[in-house]
Amino acid sequence: MSTRGSGDAGGAADGESALLAAVRAQDTDLVRSLLRDGGEPDLHDAAFCLAVRTYSAGIAQLLLDHGADPGRCGPGELLPLRRAVEFGSAALTEVLLDHRSRGRYSTPELLELCDLARHWQETGVETELGRLTGSPDAVGRTRVQDDEYYGVDEFTLGGMTVRDGHAAILTRLEELLGVRSSFEVLMDRALVHPDQDHAVWGTVTVLLAGRRDRATWTAAAALRTHPDPSHRLFGAEVLRLTHLFDGSDEDTFAGPALDIFTEWSREETELAVLTEVLVALGEHADPRADAALLRHVGHSCPGVRGAVARGLGTWSETPAFTEEVRAALLVLMTDVNMAVRRDACLTVGRGRDRRPGLADAMAALLDDAERQVQVAAVHGLALHEDERCVRASHRLGPPRPGFLAEEHYLEAAWRYEWRREGR
Repeated sequence: MSTRGSGDAGGAADGESALLAAVRAQDTDLVRSLLRDGGEPDLHDAAFCLAVRTYSAGIAQLLLDHGADPGRCGPGELLPLRRAVEFGSAALTEVLLDHRSRGRYSTPELLELCDLARHWQETGVETELGRLTGSPDAVGRTRVQDDEYYGVDEFTLGGMTVRDGHAAILTRLEELLGVRSSFEVLMDRALVHPDQDHAVWGTVTVLLAGRRDRATWTAAAALRTHPDPSHRLFGAEVLRLTHLFDGSDEDTFAGPALDIFTEWSREETELAVLTEVLVALGEHADPRADAALLRHVGHSCPGVRGAVARGLGTWSETPAFTEEVRAALLVLMTDVNMAVRRDACLTVGRGRDRRPGLADAMAALLDDAERQVQVAAVHGLALHEDERCVRASHRLGPPRPGFLAEEHYLEAAWRYEWRREGR
């Protein structure tokens, strides 16, 4: 449990380094910038310890990615794993279970923490908070981002703050201990939070997909006809990730996945499930996948059209889009929805088709009302070696924070300009 807002989470001390001050302020963007610039490498370990003590899992992970070694943290410098489990942040627990510090924890301790996570999961965060605090007040509840990809609900009562990632933590601890829970048990954990963006959903689907065995595939495929859309969505994601994670030369699941998703795309009516199915089709380099996607170009839901825009022709080994794919992308680049226009432009930009009509369509988006679309157009034109990206990138100015990682996308234009000027 956390009582953030006091102690380590307070203001920076006089004379404190820029990195430690940024960690203490929980300023992720500033920490990322400082790490990218390579400053203060001798403080990475101390900064990591501070990030963990202030429950800043995302910052702690950034520091790990830039060489921080949790194994160098003294016993009193690192947040106890038990407190991270109680707090219910799957991301924070994962940081503490990094391979460089996992040896701190004995098997009996990990088994005890499994029981602790299971207790919170089965009791429920609201009930357990009420018991621990004795407060008669209403529990506050807020959706928060737990790591880069997944969120959790955060509950507050009587000065205590707890997140509801305990099922994800339990699943991860079981994996480390070699406990193989059944497909049904894991699915039930995930479906308590029928939300693809929740930490337990992500932990469970990734774990099951990583098994890459016939029994898991069969169980997931059987959910295709389940009357509950959340079950169908769960099954679709496990199947999609099973194929996506199969890095073997045999690619055993490619054919079965393409078959099932092609048929599924014709009959699914639930928007979230259909979108997942179309995303899966976009991960196949096969004309049948493009044909299945093309049937949904004019769908009324922008999320569905976005999945089509992201998936069409993206895995093709041919130098040019088919005429049908090209025509569909040109239509999607003029879609009424900003995200669809942006994603279609990114697909065209990354494609190998260099026909002038596609470049002209991207150039037309340089004057789009939305900056994200303009950035995507600059990126695509740069990849097509089209000089129109240069002036447009200058007009956009420096990268801004937002949905797109603008620095990455605009960098393509900067590199093109350097090459053109012979730098």
